[in-house]
Parts: sequence; C-alpha cells; structure tokens
Amino acid sequence: MLLTLKTFQWEETWRWKAVMLMILTLCLNSIKGNCHNFCTAVSKDVTYKELKILLNSKKIMLIDVRETWEILADGKIPESVNIPCEVGEALQMNPEDFKEKYNGVKPSKSDSLVFSCSAGVRSKKALDTAISLGFNSAQHYAGGWKEWATYERSEKK
Repeated sequence: MLLTLKTFQWEETWRWKAVMLMILTLCLNSIKGNCHNFCTAVSKDVTYKELKILLNSKKIMLIDVRETWEILADGKIPESVNIPCEVGEALQMNPEDFKEKYNGVKPSKSDSLVFSCSAGVRSKKALDTAISLGFNSAQHYAGGWKEWATYERSEKK
C-alpha cells in the first residue's frame, strides 16, 4: 500500500482525535457522579425578592452559616436557623442530635433549603456541600445578610 503525505496526515489527525475522545470519555466517566451536582448548582442563587416569597410561603428552611457572634452583633433574617460553617456535619446528624443542637427539625434530602451568610461566599460553599450530600433542592441567597439588611432598611423608610 502506497501512503501519501495526505493519507499520513489524515491518519495522524484521526488517531489524535481518537485519543482525545478516549481521554474525554474517561474524564467524563470519572466525574459522572459529580457532573449532575455541578450542573444543577450553577443556577441555585435566590434573589432578595425570591427569598421574601419563599419565607412567606413557609416552604423552605433558611440556614444561616455565619458564626453565632456575627448574628448577635449584626442581626439575622427572620426564621433562619444558625448552623455556623458546619453544614456537612449537621446535615448528616441523626434527627434527635440535630434538634438538640439547633432547636429545629433536621431537613430531609427532599426539603427546600436556602443557605445564607454575610455576603454569599460561605453560603455558596454550604450549598455545594449540601448538594454533594444529596440535598438537591438546596439554594443559596448570594446577597446574604448585608443585602437583606440594606433592602429591609429601605423598605421601612
């Protein structure tokens, strides 16, 4: 069989593409379990207005992940439960221990959760943790306490 330069280049290109496809397939298979979590976590931000509606509906559990001293110093969003930066541990507790420690009912994986903090960084981390544990209806309030307090002050004027 006579190989020309074009045939050789095509075969090399084809091999390169095949190798890249195999590598991509291996990578996707290795993260398959996390792909859903990553894809669903992208659009889980709640706005101030959406949070107000959700709180009024009483169909969510709002979890404030700030430290207790921050809540004592600055205040909190009404009806929020304080679980300071230990969300993964808290969501894996048995219901009795959760109730004793946080004075509330432990959420189930099907419950709607919203995480908040001061400005959205810790709540995003808590959201990612909750989703990795199977809490697929979890969201986070990216504006956090700072945005909430600003809106609440302006609404009272």
